[in-house]
Amino acid sequence: MPVAVNIQALSHSFADRKVLRNVSLTVEQGMFVGLLGANGAGKTTLFSILTRLICNSSGNVVLFGHDLQRSPADALATLGVVFQQPTLDLDLSVLQNLQYHGAIQGMSPTDVQARAQEELERLQLWDRRHERIRWLNGGHRRRVEIARALLHQPQLLLLDEATSSLDLESRIQLIGHIRSLIKTEGLTVLWTTHVAEELETDDQVILLNRGEVHAQGKLSDLITAAGASDANHLMLNLSKSGS
Repeated sequence: MPVAVNIQALSHSFADRKVLRNVSLTVEQGMFVGLLGANGAGKTTLFSILTRLICNSSGNVVLFGHDLQRSPADALATLGVVFQQPTLDLDLSVLQNLQYHGAIQGMSPTDVQARAQEELERLQLWDRRHERIRWLNGGHRRRVEIARALLHQPQLLLLDEATSSLDLESRIQLIGHIRSLIKTEGLTVLWTTHVAEELETDDQVILLNRGEVHAQGKLSDLITAAGASDANHLMLNLSKSGS
């Protein structure tokens, strides 16, 4: 299967504090991959490097064959991103937020309108397209961020604690939507979470601990190898080892 993300010997430090240590991992195209780790394990720093918010100190990142340092525009064009903290403009409408994003991506107004309608209808938000973001609840705002991230039809979707602050129903709907896109459109997803119930036993999982890849493989295999009873137990053990 083609490789979507290829990271080799990636390290990064803030002043004298090393937050990523020789991280190497691959993510195959069309996969849902969970990125797990305790607070401070390096997950957010890794996402910041993948999205070019910061430049890595050493190592190499290739996204769908595009070297992130040598061809950043080509590499970043493959990405859609939903950060943990909300990034919508509260004073713009749902549609205006998507139009602004589409313009940044170089999309034509016609294509933006068509894609916005497609994604908002899929997320049951088209009838609220003219409402300001500040009038929406947390679950609806998160759906708008998903629609925005998918607007330019990326090959890889990065989600950093995307379900934080969502109620159970909204969380289930969001996860179901993302998984359906993997099956129907071949989307690749890298998903950080602290909620074990968001993962399935057949999912590929990468465990980060103190800036290093602690283990990677199918979730069920990692649970067995760690002597854990379930995914919650595995994550609890990881959290303790990272403290």
